[in-house]
Amino acid sequence: MAITEAPRRVRNRVGSWLLQDAHRPDRQGPHARPEPEHPRHAWWKVMCLTGVDYFSTLGYQPGIAALAAGVLSPVATLVLVAVTLLGALPVYRRVARESPHGEGSIAMLERLLPGWRGKVFVLVLLGFAATDFLITMTLSAADATAHLVQNPLAPAALQGQNVPITLLLLALLGGVFLAGFSEAIRIAVALVAVYLVLNAVVVVDGLVRVVAAPHVVADWSALLVSRYPDPLLMVGVALIVFPKLALGLSGFETGVSVMPLVRGRDGDTEDRPEGRIAGTRRLLTVAALVMSTFLVTSSVVTVLLIPEPEFAPGGQANGRALAFLAHRDLGNVFGTVYDLSTIAILWFAGASAMAGLLNLVPRFLPRYGMAPSWARAARPLVLVVMVVAFAVTWLFDADVDAQGGAYATGVLVLMTSAAVAVALSVRRTGSRPVVVAFALIALVFVYTTVANVVERPEGVKIAACFIAGILVVSLLSRTLRAFELRITDVTLDDTARGFLDECSGSGRPLRLVAHEPRPGERDSVARDEEYREKLAEETEDHHIPDPGRVVLVEVTVTDPSEFESGIAVRGERRGPYRVLTTSAPSVPNAIAALLLHLRDVTGTAPHVYFDWTEGNPVRHFGRYLFTGVGEVAPITREILREAEPDVARRPVVHVG
Repeated sequence: MAITEAPRRVRNRVGSWLLQDAHRPDRQGPHARPEPEHPRHAWWKVMCLTGVDYFSTLGYQPGIAALAAGVLSPVATLVLVAVTLLGALPVYRRVARESPHGEGSIAMLERLLPGWRGKVFVLVLLGFAATDFLITMTLSAADATAHLVQNPLAPAALQGQNVPITLLLLALLGGVFLAGFSEAIRIAVALVAVYLVLNAVVVVDGLVRVVAAPHVVADWSALLVSRYPDPLLMVGVALIVFPKLALGLSGFETGVSVMPLVRGRDGDTEDRPEGRIAGTRRLLTVAALVMSTFLVTSSVVTVLLIPEPEFAPGGQANGRALAFLAHRDLGNVFGTVYDLSTIAILWFAGASAMAGLLNLVPRFLPRYGMAPSWARAARPLVLVVMVVAFAVTWLFDADVDAQGGAYATGVLVLMTSAAVAVALSVRRTGSRPVVVAFALIALVFVYTTVANVVERPEGVKIAACFIAGILVVSLLSRTLRAFELRITDVTLDDTARGFLDECSGSGRPLRLVAHEPRPGERDSVARDEEYREKLAEETEDHHIPDPGRVVLVEVTVTDPSEFESGIAVRGERRGPYRVLTTSAPSVPNAIAALLLHLRDVTGTAPHVYFDWTEGNPVRHFGRYLFTGVGEVAPITREILREAEPDVARRPVVHVG
């Protein structure tokens, strides 16, 4: 017995550890806000969590800018900074105010598109978000591996081992999140602080060298004018190459997705967490200003101090311009320290992406019924994400360039959706100049996204795979969970409770007849005749005792795409008939939940009477999935069977 019990206890402990935050008393449906899943932190600490992604782009962004724009790199970088401070920052400050629970712009757009159209649109955006966040993890880990392998002091045995090294880095990242968010944030603070200090040393040293050799600036200016004699041509080319620099915009979406981790004020409520909103907006602003400063200064020193051929593929500054300066100008010891810091922050850049996924997925998919209930827990999601990240790394052979298109596509599509969502939002409440300003920002991001897709179409293809995967898994999950009891609570008004007193008691079960409301029954004469015929038919078919005590039940379908909801049941006297009416996304679920509630109130299992629906049962099941109706009787019975395993306590379903 001890031999068999020990493994079972271990499995139970592991299962409890994995699912410890999956079953919260407050259900995450449309009528409830979830409590914080993780401890809250000061805004600057959470900024470091998003900063490991945002700031880590300094490891490759100056090299990308120099390779894409050449001597025009500082000008193109100024365009990037202008878009950052005048475009992305105002957009995401607005997103933080309108979506303070971490859903980001996706929730804003969801509110504009109700029903299945909105759900499908959200799933598509979640596909792009998954592309952005997952590729952030795999690309950053692969780039960290590349920095490690290319270091002059790296052992020769590491050459050609990019895939296993990248998988090891991803496994370590997953281990941090299995341990918990607090550990992740503490690591992020240390990594960002060290990395920014080292970058500041490299940039300041570069600026000092530029000032000490003024001919460098003169030579650059002469070359710039010779290639672009017309200032308008210069600006035009900078605008054309700007989309290639768009990776320098990453970090804003994760900045709002981790909002629930930001500590607010004592008076904050879940409906209006003003302190959390203010902290997140401060986080976004400080991060954008810090990054903009580094982008401009690093672009200047790298273009002025590094020979142009070194930026080309195979060159020593390709993808690691600041690391090249650190080794060449400050020595291999400092350069190696810089490399180690870059490797660490690139490895941990996936932390903000992981945090974004762990917050974003439970906000949507379980609420849609498109993920298992355990998807609300963090640790099982970490394991799923890590499996996908391992697969992506293996498929792309840990190649940074091969994943760059998908990364840029995911980032830009999410930023475009945010800009469009904000533009539509301010159209309802903002002044005309504000509306025009945000509309122009949206157009800039649309242009940037389209230009990126045209140049690197493989990014859309990779994102399409993520989208297809999410759609298939979501539909399969919704189908498998079709017979779950999805009504979160049932309330009865005074009239409905009065019907219970009149029609039940003394061990007598309450008897209900399901009736489909029809538009023509608004007229009292036609309605009463319909009720009379319905009750007469059910009484004859089922030999209902005491038909004068029967209560009719009518359910009006609201939004069948919703998964969980509560129902409010109203009692109405319509002529001589007692009618319970309610609205719900699904007729069978509403009736099943009402029956279970009536059983709990009266102490006796109620009986319900249905008619069979003519037609193909498979087609009716499809109607139930997508419209909330279909063959109501057998689906109601199956929902009751799963919800109440005790046959003696289960409400009785009659079909004739």
